Amino acid sequence: MENSDLTDTCPKCLLYLGQLWIMKKTSIHNKIETRIKEKGRGAIVFPSDFLDLGSTEVAKKVLLRLEHKGFLKRLAFGIYLYPKHSNLLGTLTPSLEEIAIAIADRDAARIIPTGVYALNRLGLSTQVPLNAVYLTDGAARKIKVGNRTIVFKKTTPKNLAAVGPISSLVIQALKAIGEEKVETYEEKKILELLQKEKQINIKKDLMVAPEWIRKILRKAINPE
Repeated sequence: MENSDLTDTCPKCLLYLGQLWIMKKTSIHNKIETRIKEKGRGAIVFPSDFLDLGSTEVAKKVLLRLEHKGFLKRLAFGIYLYPKHSNLLGTLTPSLEEIAIAIADRDAARIIPTGVYALNRLGLSTQVPLNAVYLTDGAARKIKVGNRTIVFKKTTPKNLAAVGPISSLVIQALKAIGEEKVETYEEKKILELLQKEKQINIKKDLMVAPEWIRKILRKAINPE
């Protein structure tokens, strides 16, 4: 092929390749936007949700563009919200609990509230902690959400072995209070809460609780 042929052909090839690249980029953008719409308002999304459509970097760029045009709201680094709006309250932001659960689902990790956050969840403390602290078998990390922080602390499998949604929280709350420091009103409140827990869950969770906590849990088991 003569040089004149190359001169005529290459610019056309480059133009064609450029058009293909733009079409592909636009297609991925549209697919990601469509998929988010299908999730529905209030959905929390991550770049990793779209790995079947392209690389993480491509997904990050698309989500960033969607944020800039107001389609998404950025909750934290790499975490976005497809916002739900209320005429009375404006944009409805998910709770730290909802964000933490979404992160755990993404990472296929188990989590459980602990410390002051567990006490607050059970109504044993009116203090609203700035940090929502969870034990996890996933990666340890801190995620800043506005002026609050989600903290994931790596722990042993035994600390995550409790199965009851209420009894597991009770175990963590009692650990936060400490042995021989549980007030009468706190124990009464805990036993009231455990009445809403399945008996089979309490019996299973006895096996993973410290002995001093077992003594309290046993009081919630109905005699057969």
